[in-house]
Amino acid sequence: MGILHDDVVIMRQPEKEGDATIITVNCPDKTGLGSDLCRILLFFRLTILRGDVSTDGKWCYIVFWVMGKENTRWSLLKMRLIGACPSCSSASGMYYYCSDLQPPRPSDVFLLTFCCNDRTGLLHDVTTVLCELELTIKKVKVSTTPDGKVVDLFFITDTRELLHTQTRRDDTIEKLTAILGDGCTTIDIELVGSERIAFSQASLSLPNAITDVFDLESGTSTSDSVSVVIDNTLSPAHTLVQIMCQHHKGLLYDIMRTLKDFNIQISYGRFSTKDRGKCEIDLFIMQVDGKKIVDPSKQESLSSRLKTELLRPLKVAVMSRGPDTELLVANPVELSGKGRPLVFHDITLALKMLGLCIFSAEVGRYVIGNRECEVYRILLDEGEGLSFPSNKIEKGVWKMLMGWE
Repeated sequence: MGILHDDVVIMRQPEKEGDATIITVNCPDKTGLGSDLCRILLFFRLTILRGDVSTDGKWCYIVFWVMGKENTRWSLLKMRLIGACPSCSSASGMYYYCSDLQPPRPSDVFLLTFCCNDRTGLLHDVTTVLCELELTIKKVKVSTTPDGKVVDLFFITDTRELLHTQTRRDDTIEKLTAILGDGCTTIDIELVGSERIAFSQASLSLPNAITDVFDLESGTSTSDSVSVVIDNTLSPAHTLVQIMCQHHKGLLYDIMRTLKDFNIQISYGRFSTKDRGKCEIDLFIMQVDGKKIVDPSKQESLSSRLKTELLRPLKVAVMSRGPDTELLVANPVELSGKGRPLVFHDITLALKMLGLCIFSAEVGRYVIGNRECEVYRILLDEGEGLSFPSNKIEKGVWKMLMGWE
């Protein structure tokens, strides 16, 4: 089977305002492709209204109906979607499937450091610039000095793989300097050595007081807001998974990454949104060996994980640390090591909208239970004599993360 390179991803813009943009992906299949594509759409802040997936196990055809933003970079989005598809080799202008013989080389890690005057919303503005530049935040260490200065350390990778060049570094520093203002005293970007990379990416254990708050499985089995039904009677070759739930930001990604972690292939799927934000998803799936899921324990494990991911794809909590308030967010990552994108961006945006300053912040990877998570620990500066209700902070951050702001 052959396909022209330009036809791997096709985007059809709406004919009238308010209609969806239709994105078609036609490429070789692989387990987890849907998850990778949905993660890119989430990174570009697109809302998926509908979706159709069909595959014969070797070649797949996927259609997304999405709503973009005024500043959506459609051409860049197309490049990223094509890059996520399995590699192809060319012959006479046609492209054919070609298995990757070697895994991709890990991206170089860079350390961005700067010192500047503190202000409300500063961390969010910096995070926004990094996102626009396609610089991925791997770990963060932010602290405030007694004289009102902030010292920030960001471990980052470059989606474009160009941060080793002087032009790319100068462009990044120029855009950050414009945001940081005249109070910026130092700013630097350096390639991180192997020892510091290992330190920055290491998964550690959290104190028990925090892991108890982040019980990732709590409260999911009895909720009636999510329905997951597994049926083996409607298809001779596939297991049908029917899901009904409330729509939230990244919903389809949460489903797809769960199936990817279970090494499950989708042969056919349909996703649609209904009135009042209700969603219906039908997925005809099979195991990687081409068989149905008939083991009751495997069915229960899959159903339980789906309910967990759809009810609480992230965990948000606010704790008291003496006179201070600490915001905690846990973001479970895929087995491949990827986490939900833009979480730090949304957290800092919610705090900026609440008018709260960040005294210190740490982002790192930790093991909670048997799962690896990106954990965001943010110590809030509420101002002298001010007290902000913890439930209002938690609600504001949660609504922003779920796209209900």
